[in-house]
Amino acid sequence: MEGLEHALAGAAAQNGRLERDNAALRAECERLTGAGESANAELRRLLGLDPAQVRADADRMAADRAAAQRQLNDVLDELARARKQLVVVEESAMLQEAGVYEYLHPLEDAVASKARLTTIKEQIKELTRDGAVRATTGWNVNGSAREGAAMVRDFSKLMLRAYNAEADNCVRTVRPHRLAAVTERLSKVRDTIARLGRTMDISISPEYHRVRLAEIRLTADYLGKVEEEKERVRAQRERQREEERAQREFEREKARLFKEQAHYQAVLTRVRTQGDAAAAAELESRLGQIADAISGVEAREANIRAGYVYVISNLGAFGPGMVKIGMTRRLEPSDRIRELGDASVPFRFDTHALIFSEDAVGLEARLHQELAERKVNLVNQQREFFYASPAQVRDVLARVAGQHLLEYHEEPEALEWYQSRRERA
Repeated sequence: MEGLEHALAGAAAQNGRLERDNAALRAECERLTGAGESANAELRRLLGLDPAQVRADADRMAADRAAAQRQLNDVLDELARARKQLVVVEESAMLQEAGVYEYLHPLEDAVASKARLTTIKEQIKELTRDGAVRATTGWNVNGSAREGAAMVRDFSKLMLRAYNAEADNCVRTVRPHRLAAVTERLSKVRDTIARLGRTMDISISPEYHRVRLAEIRLTADYLGKVEEEKERVRAQRERQREEERAQREFEREKARLFKEQAHYQAVLTRVRTQGDAAAAAELESRLGQIADAISGVEAREANIRAGYVYVISNLGAFGPGMVKIGMTRRLEPSDRIRELGDASVPFRFDTHALIFSEDAVGLEARLHQELAERKVNLVNQQREFFYASPAQVRDVLARVAGQHLLEYHEEPEALEWYQSRRERA
């Protein structure tokens, strides 16, 4: 690459010199040939020059100019060929060009991609036996057509091995965001083989090259699908664990309420035996409240869509202007928020909003949809982080949550982070 850069620099310098010479020659020719006949006669009279000599000099200069232009064109062609040999491999440039990866083979899952890859590999084997390489058939060595055919066959195998080595390396190293650079590199190898084998017309057949490119592209799709499905499984497991925690909370809360109900019922029986009507009425009221609480817990348990939607931030971990929007079915949503601030982040999360809804799943989805353009991770949709301030989320909440908003705090408390800054200072 460094040698190529030096060559490009030298070509550019030579290009500049030729351009300057070309301009000087063009100006001189225009000066000599652009004047009218009277000006030429006066010039010949003053200088005593032979008209035939002047014309000869002008023709010579025109020829020099044409030669300089041809040389300039050759340099520009060489520069263009050198640029075509460059393959962009810088990670940042590839990511900017690729953006969000889009599947070229939109198959349903990794299993379908794997099956498609198996079919392509079978095609590669068939073409390798016959049809992977094109070559001349009329080559002689020492006057022998058989020796010539053997030499062409050996060189063809050598060229095919070189091509397949690069193709296999491309398959091993391809990643979804590097697909464009990898396929370009294999195409450059095919062009190089065609150039080196031009004497015997040896080249990789277009069909074989097409199949190998399809293998690389499908491999990138397969890897993307595998990662996508892994993330989906992780998200499903996390949701299952969260559901199990919520179920345990419901069971504990019901057990506590049933125990409290039994206690008050026993006291009510004794009070009625003693004939204390006022105490009995108070106990009956309390038992009614407990029964309502039990009904509420059972209703929450039965309605798997009911729960809390939360808006939280972590100033010390992610900085300002980023929030996480999720939902939990826990009876106490702060327990879930505390779990999110475990050892995976340096500081605890701050809660900006809590919204209870009978359809928390739908409310969460609506919030995510409203803020879709602000999503941090555009590839993995399971991530619930957004580039938004609490104030910006508040306006969205006012439209989609309304009276369900239980609490809202615009400024993060971030006690641990502020204390850490003071300690460090």
